[in-house]
Amino acid sequence: MRIVIFAGGAGLRLWPISRQSSPKQFEPIVGEASTLQLALARVAPIYGYDNIYVATNERYVAMVHEQLPELAADHIIAEPARRDLGPAVGLAMAHLARRGEQEPVAILWSDNYIENVAAFRELLSVAEGLIRRDTADILFIGETPRFANENLGWIGLGEVAGREGTTDYYRFRSLTYRPPLEECRRMFAEGAHVWNTGFFVTTPATIRRLYQRFSPAMWRQLCVIEAAIGSEDYGATLARVYPNLPAISFDDAILTHLDPARALVLHSEMGWSDPGTLYALKEALDPDLTANVTKGLVIDTASEDCLLYNYEPHKLVVAVGLQGMIVVNTDDALLVVHKDQIPLVKRVISGLHGTDLESYS
Repeated sequence: MRIVIFAGGAGLRLWPISRQSSPKQFEPIVGEASTLQLALARVAPIYGYDNIYVATNERYVAMVHEQLPELAADHIIAEPARRDLGPAVGLAMAHLARRGEQEPVAILWSDNYIENVAAFRELLSVAEGLIRRDTADILFIGETPRFANENLGWIGLGEVAGREGTTDYYRFRSLTYRPPLEECRRMFAEGAHVWNTGFFVTTPATIRRLYQRFSPAMWRQLCVIEAAIGSEDYGATLARVYPNLPAISFDDAILTHLDPARALVLHSEMGWSDPGTLYALKEALDPDLTANVTKGLVIDTASEDCLLYNYEPHKLVVAVGLQGMIVVNTDDALLVVHKDQIPLVKRVISGLHGTDLESYS
């Protein structure tokens, strides 16, 4: 099976850890390795570097090379412009299709955290087997929910469709993006929904067929790019065509049109989380509302439910009596924000564009 790890996002909701110049997937958010390096380490021992690809924005190609020196240059798929995941997944499938349309491919993300790697690998293996036997067109991989999280997507489970070893797989029922908290509480209590990790296993042939049917205009443009892959005209063709593709999510372009009868869902307790915001990062590392998560030279007294990150080795950060606060100190910026106001961070940082402070974004 081939693996595509997407690593092109800007991640402004994790500012100042994540910047336009060095997004969160390239930073040591958990431990000493970047989340991109952790993503590769989870799959490389099983599938080998020859079967792994990274899709990213062309401005980050040098960072990918630096952090993943084991990866061949032609296994980095560079997007010349940000056009969201609809075009990005289509471009990746165009590259992989030239190496075999029917070979299973897993779509993964570079900025997630997984505690139970063995459980994750088991789900990938089961999904690969089901795809090879044409049991479904697409296998969604979910996380057994730990609480009513309103910051994630949820997948509705139908009846159990079968069992592979000790793993049940379910009919696909629904896909809901960030439902309201009350709806999350209902789904969590009901026990028939799982968190949507965004991971799925399919084949290039399936995805290309869906583009052709449901996004025909984008499909025609992707075919122009694909025809140039491997030729001297590829770079110029990509630069000419790709920026004109619609900025649309993969969910809106493809997944909302999926035939539920041809989709299945796997899930387990992988310890998966998507630290898309700084408090989500704290929640992922320690959901205890009385506990703090710290990094670097930090002293805390009488604080609760805080994330305290210090990236300056020669500066001491001291927190006293804080409740639900996020404090992130880097060499050029300091953020102090209450967990309930974190959505405002992206708005503030986006407002720096075009100003004298843009370099800090």
